Amino acid sequence: MLFLPFFVGHIGSNLPQVLSKALEEKYIKLWDNGDLEARNKLIEHNLRLVAHIAKKYNQLNDNDELISIGTVGLIKAVSTYKSDKGKLVSYASRCIENEILMYLRQNKKRQNDVSLQDSVGLDKEGNEITLEDKLADESKSVEEVTDLKIRTEKLYKAMKNRLTKREFEILVLRYGLNGEKEVTQREIAKNMGISRSYVSRIETKALSKLKDI
Repeated sequence: MLFLPFFVGHIGSNLPQVLSKALEEKYIKLWDNGDLEARNKLIEHNLRLVAHIAKKYNQLNDNDELISIGTVGLIKAVSTYKSDKGKLVSYASRCIENEILMYLRQNKKRQNDVSLQDSVGLDKEGNEITLEDKLADESKSVEEVTDLKIRTEKLYKAMKNRLTKREFEILVLRYGLNGEKEVTQREIAKNMGISRSYVSRIETKALSKLKDI
């Protein structure tokens, strides 16, 4: 389901500037032709968008967690983007927000600690939008579900071939793969008897092994 490269390391430091229109179009064309470096550039230079969107929800969850989840949405967006989907920034924004909302919905323990009536922003008319409104609006088309299933199977196979047993186990738990409940780094650290920072390092290393899928 997920493959998060080393770009997460940019979060918390100086984020790359947004690409100019000309450069973005250049990298999009290169990525259309299968250039992975171009895809990576598009992801890297849109990390500011992830940070901006995650900030709207940081009162509901750990901001580092939301940025990690949002970056997954960004990677999915760039990996599946086609020009007929409109502007990349608009398409990526929807994917990032959907990924965060799906995470919040699945993370029942966290949801029990917050109110579904908490404000998460305003709509175009200036009306307050609650978390409940956002979750109710979340939906996926048949095409999106099918595409997600195909990419999930591809990723799961790659994980088995490329990761160590511990790396595999941590990613399965972190992102709710193979029917497991999605849990936080803190919960994994507690269950495994290791530090959260160590879990984070293992997770980042494991994800970097999957960046070229």
